[in-house]
Amino acid sequence: MSVIAPWYQLGYVIPHLYTDMDAYQFYRIAPEGMMLITTGLNLTEYSLAAVEKELPTLWQRFDLLAKKKVDRISLSGVPVASALGRKKMREILAEAESRTGLPCDTDLEAHIATLQHLNASKIVLATRWPDAVNNALTTYLGEAGIEVLACAAQARSLERNKLSSASDDHLLALELGNRVLKENPDAQALLMPGGLWFAIYAVPQLEKEHGRPVLLNITSTTWAALHSAADRMRQRPDPRWGKVMASL
Repeated sequence: MSVIAPWYQLGYVIPHLYTDMDAYQFYRIAPEGMMLITTGLNLTEYSLAAVEKELPTLWQRFDLLAKKKVDRISLSGVPVASALGRKKMREILAEAESRTGLPCDTDLEAHIATLQHLNASKIVLATRWPDAVNNALTTYLGEAGIEVLACAAQARSLERNKLSSASDDHLLALELGNRVLKENPDAQALLMPGGLWFAIYAVPQLEKEHGRPVLLNITSTTWAALHSAADRMRQRPDPRWGKVMASL
């Protein structure tokens, strides 16, 4: 297959002023010819007040990506959607679609769509977030009919997560993921959300050990984009990146 220019452009609004792990992990798993176009907010902490402060900028970012002629826009940041709640988040997405004329999504809604595709309604979480964020996420998922059986977490501030090392994060993903899957054999999937979390190489290891799908922000969001463009897909993603990507 010869790819001269990108055949698919995914617009991605990340909660931060810079892009690192989002793009690095995307280009590990995305098939040839798929491009990520990022723009950012300046979220300073995991709180509703901090999220609401960024909403005016969010509309500017939607408009910017629409002008770039992307195929789809997704809002990264599971804590952002969790803080707003599912009703408000879906209202924002509906308004964004009306405003841009493009399909609009979030990492969290992509997680839900992926879990439904995998017939996984009972899951476990592994996160680097405090209880308030984990509880809001559990509520959001519950409203979509997905039950969280347990959560293994190492609570960190947003600032600390921004500064964590890739190697340490990989080991943390293995530690938390192994623990929560071993303790919950009835779980049908593991969700490890967090765009700043370098966990892409932990996915195949955890799946090999436990035989259940492991979802990351970047895998679910990329899956949702490719699933929506199935009739245009020129190349399927490499299945070595886990059950989510192999399901396309």
